[in-house]
Amino acid sequence: MRTKLLFIALALAAISVAKDIKTVVLTTNPPMHCTGCEKKIMNYIRFEKGIKDIKTNLDDNTVTIVYDADKTSVEKIIQGFKKIDYEVTEVKAVPSEEQVK
Repeated sequence: MRTKLLFIALALAAISVAKDIKTVVLTTNPPMHCTGCEKKIMNYIRFEKGIKDIKTNLDDNTVTIVYDADKTSVEKIIQGFKKIDYEVTEVKAVPSEEQVK
Protein backbone atom coordinates (compact mmCIF):
# COMPACT_ATOMS: atom_id res chain seq x y z
CA MET A 1 0.00 0.00 0.00
CA ARG A 2 2.85 2.38 0.83
CA THR A 3 4.42 1.70 -2.55
CA LYS A 4 1.18 2.62 -4.34
CA LEU A 5 0.85 5.85 -2.38
CA LEU A 6 4.46 6.74 -3.10
CA PHE A 7 3.97 6.04 -6.80
CA ILE A 8 0.81 8.19 -6.90
CA ALA A 9 2.58 11.02 -5.07
CA LEU A 10 5.51 10.91 -7.49
CA ALA A 11 3.17 10.87 -10.49
CA LEU A 12 1.29 13.91 -9.19
CA ALA A 13 4.55 15.72 -8.53
CA ALA A 14 5.74 15.01 -12.07
CA ILE A 15 2.49 16.32 -13.51
CA SER A 16 2.63 19.50 -11.45
CA VAL A 17 6.12 20.40 -12.70
CA ALA A 18 5.39 19.56 -16.35
CA LYS A 19 6.45 22.44 -18.56
CA ASP A 20 4.42 24.06 -21.29
CA ILE A 21 6.88 23.65 -24.18
CA LYS A 22 5.82 25.25 -27.47
CA THR A 23 7.34 25.77 -30.90
CA VAL A 24 7.07 28.80 -33.17
CA VAL A 25 8.37 29.41 -36.71
CA LEU A 26 9.45 32.96 -37.55
CA THR A 27 10.72 34.70 -40.69
CA THR A 28 13.38 37.40 -40.50
CA ASN A 29 13.71 40.80 -42.11
CA PRO A 30 16.36 41.49 -43.35
CA PRO A 31 16.55 37.94 -44.71
CA MET A 32 19.31 35.65 -43.52
CA HIS A 33 21.77 35.24 -46.38
CA CYS A 34 24.82 33.51 -44.89
CA THR A 35 26.00 31.33 -42.05
CA GLY A 36 27.13 34.48 -40.25
CA CYS A 37 23.50 35.59 -40.01
CA GLU A 38 22.55 32.19 -38.64
CA LYS A 39 25.32 32.31 -36.04
CA LYS A 40 24.34 35.83 -34.97
CA ILE A 41 20.75 34.77 -34.39
CA MET A 42 21.65 31.55 -32.62
CA ASN A 43 24.30 33.19 -30.42
CA TYR A 44 22.07 36.03 -29.22
CA ILE A 45 18.57 34.56 -29.11
CA ARG A 46 19.63 31.46 -27.16
CA PHE A 47 20.16 33.69 -24.13
CA GLU A 48 16.56 34.93 -24.11
CA LYS A 49 14.74 33.51 -21.10
CA GLY A 50 12.86 30.27 -21.76
CA ILE A 51 14.47 29.37 -25.10
CA LYS A 52 15.09 25.62 -25.34
CA ASP A 53 16.22 25.12 -28.96
CA ILE A 54 16.80 27.17 -32.12
CA LYS A 55 17.00 25.92 -35.69
CA THR A 56 17.61 28.16 -38.69
CA ASN A 57 16.89 27.50 -42.36
CA LEU A 58 18.61 29.74 -44.91
CA ASP A 59 16.61 28.35 -47.84
CA ASP A 60 13.23 29.20 -46.31
CA ASN A 61 14.54 32.19 -44.31
CA THR A 62 12.91 30.77 -41.18
CA VAL A 63 13.90 30.37 -37.55
CA THR A 64 12.21 27.60 -35.56
CA ILE A 65 12.29 28.16 -31.82
CA VAL A 66 11.27 25.74 -29.07
CA TYR A 67 10.48 27.64 -25.88
CA ASP A 68 8.98 27.26 -22.42
CA ALA A 69 5.67 29.16 -22.51
CA ASP A 70 5.74 29.49 -18.72
CA LYS A 71 8.89 31.65 -18.97
CA THR A 72 8.46 33.58 -22.22
CA SER A 73 6.06 34.35 -25.06
CA VAL A 74 6.27 34.91 -28.80
CA GLU A 75 6.07 38.67 -28.19
CA LYS A 76 9.12 38.55 -25.90
CA ILE A 77 11.03 36.47 -28.45
CA ILE A 78 10.21 39.04 -31.13
CA GLN A 79 11.53 41.78 -28.81
CA GLY A 80 14.75 39.76 -28.46
CA PHE A 81 15.21 39.83 -32.24
CA LYS A 82 14.79 43.61 -32.23
CA LYS A 83 17.86 43.85 -29.96
CA ILE A 84 19.97 42.44 -32.82
CA ASP A 85 18.28 44.56 -35.52
CA TYR A 86 16.01 41.88 -36.97
CA GLU A 87 12.30 42.28 -37.53
CA VAL A 88 10.50 38.93 -37.36
CA THR A 89 6.99 37.79 -38.13
CA GLU A 90 5.32 34.64 -36.93
CA VAL A 91 4.72 32.09 -39.68
CA LYS A 92 3.05 29.46 -37.53
CA ALA A 93 2.86 28.02 -34.06
CA VAL A 94 3.50 24.28 -34.01
CA PRO A 95 1.34 22.18 -31.67
CA SER A 96 3.25 20.50 -28.83
CA GLU A 97 2.99 16.98 -30.25
CA GLU A 98 4.56 18.09 -33.56
CA GLN A 99 7.57 19.84 -32.05
CA VAL A 100 10.82 19.94 -33.96
CA LYS A 101 13.41 17.44 -32.69
